[in-house]
Amino acid sequence: MGMLIALYTAVVVLLSLYGAHALVMVCLHLRGRRRTPSGACCPQPTSWPQVTVQLPVYNERYVIIRLIDAVARLDYPADRLEIQVLDDSTDATTRLAARRVQVWQQRGVNIRLIRRDRRVGYKAGALQHGLATASGDLIAIFDADFVPPPDWLRRTVPVLVHHPEVGIVQTRWEHLNADLSALTRAQALALDGHFGVEQPARAHNGLLLNFNGSAGLWRRRCIEEAGGWRSETLSEDLDLSYRAQLRGWRVAYLPDVTAPAEIPPRMTAFKRQQFRWAKGSAQCVRLLAGPLARSSLPLHVRLLGLLHLTGYFIHPGMVVLLLLTLPLLLSDKHMETSLPPAWLGLLGLSAPLLYLAAQHALRPDWKRRALCCRPSWCWE
Repeated sequence: MGMLIALYTAVVVLLSLYGAHALVMVCLHLRGRRRTPSGACCPQPTSWPQVTVQLPVYNERYVIIRLIDAVARLDYPADRLEIQVLDDSTDATTRLAARRVQVWQQRGVNIRLIRRDRRVGYKAGALQHGLATASGDLIAIFDADFVPPPDWLRRTVPVLVHHPEVGIVQTRWEHLNADLSALTRAQALALDGHFGVEQPARAHNGLLLNFNGSAGLWRRRCIEEAGGWRSETLSEDLDLSYRAQLRGWRVAYLPDVTAPAEIPPRMTAFKRQQFRWAKGSAQCVRLLAGPLARSSLPLHVRLLGLLHLTGYFIHPGMVVLLLLTLPLLLSDKHMETSLPPAWLGLLGLSAPLLYLAAQHALRPDWKRRALCCRPSWCWE
């Protein structure tokens, strides 16, 4: 029984670290919330750089036309814009994409459909394959479920033009279908926590933050100097953005620039997404934890970076804690630890506080959402 108590205490301490990490993010967010977003003061460049927009898609027949139409309508000098539809599909997506690409080509848009013989490396392989023939000095990336607004490039490109130390610009995800169901509302709440609190807290305080895989703009030289896209992990976005920062590049986060996207509406799609993110982040821990720990970054930056990378470890930790709780409750021995109960209670509130802070930062009706007084937001 002593071993069970020791294991239980170790898991509680581990989970407490992640609770403390969430509270630190909230505090850093509150401290920096009045700061001006990094791209707000950048003037429009006198000469716009060449931009390639990459659209990696795989079996997205329901949204491919909407995606191509939205990107083709981006307000940017036509002679400075190239669009690559990186299609690895095995269904009707290819036929639909080819027809829509042809329509926009006839209207004078520089857009191409690019297919590979084999889907090697999945999304990372597609992005690297497209990069080999891309003409742009800047590379924008959108997944299939996004609908970027027309002014997206004009609001992000100036950041890279005027800040040569910045290699990546990440913008905030908005939600097209947040009110569809309880599942989409829960996902929207979690995503708002990330984009409304965690990302700005890291960006404003010189911490490591990640490219989120979509709605971001890269400096091509940054991609190449960081070693390019690699397929050793399913989270190629997290992997490359950390490698870039370890080489000295900065990431700018623009919370005032948004790109709407669809949230997975069904549990099966949500589970597949979470599996990819969880497995990919675990693979990134294996690839990046050592280089990060050995880097010359300040100790607090490395520590918070490791907690960020290992964030999905919370879930197996909670399962282990649950499995240990029952036998300890049924035993005749008391679980005695030296951890202050008040401290543990505060750390247990860290996630709700983070989500509440995000709603306050992003939503004018945050009080209604917090109290569940709005019928279109509440659980049916």
